[in-house]
Order: sequence, then structure tokens, then C-alpha cells
Amino acid sequence: MTRLRPPPAPLPLPRPAQVRALLAVLDEAVTAQQRADVAVASCGEPGPVCGQVARDCCDASSAFLHLRARLRKLPLTDPDLVQARAYAGRLLDYVQWMVHQSVNLAFTVHPDARTEAARLQLNGLGRPADDLRRLRDTLKAEE
Repeated sequence: MTRLRPPPAPLPLPRPAQVRALLAVLDEAVTAQQRADVAVASCGEPGPVCGQVARDCCDASSAFLHLRARLRKLPLTDPDLVQARAYAGRLLDYVQWMVHQSVNLAFTVHPDARTEAARLQLNGLGRPADDLRRLRDTLKAEE
């Protein structure tokens, strides 16, 4: 009986290719984040929140789920890029969580004064969105 050897591991991508791959995902994330920022801010507008906002949040959440999966699959080997991917992943997780929480506040089944006060504080994604843009811009400067 002959044993089959596993195929050799693929050679790691050169650093410039790794940077480009990471940048492609981050560029899409920043674009998606702009739409999510508007959707989250819309959840905090005074008065009833229209159903389109829920659909926009759902689309944004789905986009971030897919981006997070793509980010995890990137074949990165350079330690600083692996670290940047992990940081970007945490930021994407936050954005997705924020979108989810915003929808929960805007479309709660049991509204009360405390929930409404929290909802009215929503005005966008905040600093983590800025951090993701800065990470993207830092990598773009390296490219």
C-alpha cells in the first residue's frame, strides 16, 4: 500500500500581493461602512423609523458578514499584515454589532422611555469607522 503525500503547501504570496489583497477587502469595507453609517444614524432619527431603514441595516449587516469571511480567508503570512487583518476583523465585528443593536433599538417590540432615549443617541458608527478608514489609508500609503 502506498501512502499518498499531501500536496506541498503553496508558496506564500509576496508582501505586495498580500497588501493588495487586504486592501481590496478594506476598500470594500470602507465603502459598505459609509452606507451602514447612514443606516445607523437613520435609526436614531426622531419619530417613527421607516421600514427601508431596516432593509438598509439588513443589507449592511449581510455585507459585513461576507467581508469578515473574505478577510479570514486572506492568505496573509507577514506578521504585521496578520495583525492588521485581526484588527480589521474586530472593527468589522463592531460595525456589524452596532448595526444589529441599532435595528433592535429602532424596531423594538416593547418600546419604553429608556429604549427611546438610547435610540435617539444613535448618530452613526463613530470612532471604529474612523479607525477602519485609517487602517486602510495606512496600508494604501505602504502600497
